[in-house]
Amino acid sequence: MESMERPVDIVALDNAFVAVTEDVGRLTRGVDDPQGAWHARAGSWSVAECLDHLAAANRVYLDAMRPAAARARARGRLRRRPATPGLIGRWFVRMMEPPVKPALRGTAPEIIRPHGGTTLGDALRRFLASQDEVRAFLRTYEDLDLTGTRFVNPFVRGVQFSLATGLHVIAAHERRHIWQAWAVRRALERPAVA
Repeated sequence: MESMERPVDIVALDNAFVAVTEDVGRLTRGVDDPQGAWHARAGSWSVAECLDHLAAANRVYLDAMRPAAARARARGRLRRRPATPGLIGRWFVRMMEPPVKPALRGTAPEIIRPHGGTTLGDALRRFLASQDEVRAFLRTYEDLDLTGTRFVNPFVRGVQFSLATGLHVIAAHERRHIWQAWAVRRALERPAVA
């Protein structure tokens, strides 16, 4: 699609990833590794752990989406409609969006749990690299039928999503955990009560 103008829905998706990257820049500006590893309370995640989780989740999602996209490319399944989630996909995306709903708090699958002892610098580098991978996936496959091409959700057994839904889920999931990381940073900056 190099010679054509990008479709509005693709630009909006790409802008969502750019906005998250910019927000992460504001979030981490002036935060050192010890502050990035700080926990607001026992059992909660630090800013570094939120970013580490997102980096891992993005890669797992992309690993699940790439084979479906490659098959669609091989079959010539080109774009026919905007890259938007269907009814169930929209519901799932809404459930991912911040603020985090108390009923939807749970334990992340082992494969995407943050690594203990991750520094903010390392987590930030991994997150930014995963963000580059997500945007590269979008650029590579934006001319495909993202709404009509399905992949097996790597976290919800037996559920298939469209590639469009997968991309929207990644963006919403990122916003969810950046919202969580901002809450940690605000708690970190609150003056201690004597």
